[in-house]
Amino acid sequence: MDSLAAFLDAYGVAAACAIMLVKAAGVPVPIPGDVILLATAARAAEGKVALWFAFAVLLAALLLGGALQFYLARGPARRVVVKYGQRVGLTEQRLERVAGSVRRGGLLGIGVAVLTPGVRSAVVPACGLTGIAWRLFLPGLALGSAVDLGLHFAIGYAGSSILATIAQPSPLLIIPILAALGLAAWLVVARRRHASATVAFNAWAQATCPVCLSLGSVAPLQVEPAIRWSRAV
Repeated sequence: MDSLAAFLDAYGVAAACAIMLVKAAGVPVPIPGDVILLATAARAAEGKVALWFAFAVLLAALLLGGALQFYLARGPARRVVVKYGQRVGLTEQRLERVAGSVRRGGLLGIGVAVLTPGVRSAVVPACGLTGIAWRLFLPGLALGSAVDLGLHFAIGYAGSSILATIAQPSPLLIIPILAALGLAAWLVVARRRHASATVAFNAWAQATCPVCLSLGSVAPLQVEPAIRWSRAV
C-alpha cells in the first residue's frame, strides 16, 4: 500500500493527464474519465497535489487532445473516422445529428455538447467532419471542458473524505467496483431512453459520477438530424 501511495504521489497527475489526453484525442480507453478527475481532486483536497496545478494541466490535456482529434477528423484521419467510427458507436447518422445541433447552437452548443455525457464523444469528430471553424470550435471546447472539469473537481474536492473512507479497505478494488456500478446505471438509462448499449458504453467511458448519470437521464443521448457532410469514402 505504501508503494501504491508513493507511485500516486510521484506520477498521479502525470498519469491522469496522459490518460485524459489519449481519451480526448478519441482513443476509446475503457476507463471512465470522471473517475480520474474525481480521484485527482480528492488528492488535491488531501494536500498531495496543488489544486490549481492539477486543474490547469488536466484542462490543457483535454484541450490538446480535443484539438488533435478535431484536426485529424478535418483531414488526415477523415476517412478513418467515417469508416471505422461506427465500431465505437460513432455512426454517420449519429455524427450528423450532433453536428446539426452544434451548428444551431454555435459556441454555446459546442460547450453544452462537450459537457453532456453520451454526446461528448461524438461532438469533436462531428465538428471536424462538418468543417466547423477553428475560431468557433476551440472556444466551445474550452468552455465545455473547463465547466466539466470544474464540476468534477468541486465534487471530488468536497467529497474527498467520503471517497477516502470508501477506498480505505482496498483502493485498487474500489475502482472496478465503481466502474461496474456506473456501467450498469448507464445501461439502465440507455434502455429507458431507447438508446443502444454502444451509446451507453460510450457514455460510461466518459462519466459515471451521480451528477453525470443524472444529466444523462434527462439530456438527449442523441439529437435530431439536421445536415450531412460530403462523404469521405
